[in-house]
Amino acid sequence: MLKTNQDKLVMQSVQGKIHHPVSNYPYRISYLGEPRVLPATGGITYNVKVGDPAMGWAGDHVEPGVSIRNDNEGENGGLNLLSCIGNMAKVVSGDAKGALGYVTGKHGGVEHVLVYFKEEDLDKMSVDDKILIKAWGQGLELVDYPQVKIMNIDPELFNKLGIRERNGKLIVPIAAEVPAYLMGSGTGSTSAYSGDYDIMTSDDNVIREYGLDKLRFGDIVLIRDHDNGFGRTYSKNAVSIGVVIHSDCIKAGHGPGITTIMSCREPIIEGVKQDKANIADYLGI
Repeated sequence: MLKTNQDKLVMQSVQGKIHHPVSNYPYRISYLGEPRVLPATGGITYNVKVGDPAMGWAGDHVEPGVSIRNDNEGENGGLNLLSCIGNMAKVVSGDAKGALGYVTGKHGGVEHVLVYFKEEDLDKMSVDDKILIKAWGQGLELVDYPQVKIMNIDPELFNKLGIRERNGKLIVPIAAEVPAYLMGSGTGSTSAYSGDYDIMTSDDNVIREYGLDKLRFGDIVLIRDHDNGFGRTYSKNAVSIGVVIHSDCIKAGHGPGITTIMSCREPIIEGVKQDKANIADYLGI
């Protein structure tokens, strides 16, 4: 097992409310110039969950499970910064009080934290129900690989990813590899420690060529030639690893969202494709 500073990490409470979907204008314009009216972000999404296909839904930026945030901007910033994929979440108000789930992603722009709960618990929830998260993971480091930045992932989930060492490199099980030129909305952000950025899916032939038409929510993917250490930027030979957190989109420059969990400017991270490289498999959900 890789040596980390897990025993030094601080676990801290953060909390948010289930956020109602919002709309100020009914139409979303596709990259082909088509006006569409579609479900999008927020609320409780009952029939879309981690492990399901991320492509093909009659929706835009669909967030699986429960979407939470805070009205106070600073508090919402803390929720989005400190929450990590794999953190334990607990409903602390409403009819589903006591239900347990897991953080599955962080969606930039709308600044939502996404949480998985069982179907029977979703049926008991309401908008504005409060969800407490045991935030744990920011500050995680690899003792023998200080050049690798780790972010946005619970240490216990990180330990389940099956990362191996080989000839001074880290071999990460992945579901797919993404070329740098397909990364769109969110590229250029000053930090990757919250939110996500999107794989552009407007070219069907390229998406099929890389097998990205088969992506599922929760898949671990490798992004080639992108450094996410201090913002999201192109850097030849850099490698970033992330998790698919929201669905495909119709808007230009958008597509399935990726929350980063690892990044390095040096080419020491390699991916090996396998059938079960998805957080649903590692979390048993």
